Amino acid sequence: MAVRLVLADDEALLRRGLRVLLQSDGRVEVVGEAGDGTELLDVVRRHRPDVVLVDVQMPGVDGLEALRRMRSWRDPPVVAVLTTFDLDDYVASALDLGARGFLLKDAEPDALVRAVVDLAAGGAVLDPRIAARLLPRLRGAGGGLRQNHLLQALSTRERQVLLLVASGMSNSAIAARLRLSEATVKSYVSTVLTKLGVENRVQAALVAHRVNGEATTW
Repeated sequence: MAVRLVLADDEALLRRGLRVLLQSDGRVEVVGEAGDGTELLDVVRRHRPDVVLVDVQMPGVDGLEALRRMRSWRDPPVVAVLTTFDLDDYVASALDLGARGFLLKDAEPDALVRAVVDLAAGGAVLDPRIAARLLPRLRGAGGGLRQNHLLQALSTRERQVLLLVASGMSNSAIAARLRLSEATVKSYVSTVLTKLGVENRVQAALVAHRVNGEATTW
């Protein structure tokens, strides 16, 4: 079945173009659109999509506030931020609010479709250009030695799982790669997040690449 998606951006022309691109091969169905955060919250409640792509800069209730409100719901949707290259501060804030993906508006169509499909399957996606911009800031914020110590405290299998999480793979894909059950992988991922002191897969990936000193290639 196609992944059910809601698009939120205040530029109608951009939404129209993204809808055409994302629905081009049948793997994604755009079930709703929104031009601001208030409309987005209503559309998501009505359509219950698998994935939401949201711009952070929208009139009224912006994307970050919409993400903050959705996070408090009993069953929040998977949200990825759709942004431009120069909005690092917004990306960092969205990361803290639990966004599972960060994509640039000028990404290749195939990359956008693949990202939406991966998000629906439980993966986390991060455009490598965004990672390259974020990593130097994170290194400068301090704590790198502590996080390096935390990574070293992971078991061999936990490090394997973290590496695959950082590559954007879902639990089912990791299970197939490592020949483990999906429940076992889910347990490993939960343990890794706890040991690293992070809330989600994107944060774990950034910790790994921060210590390694290299950008993510998703």
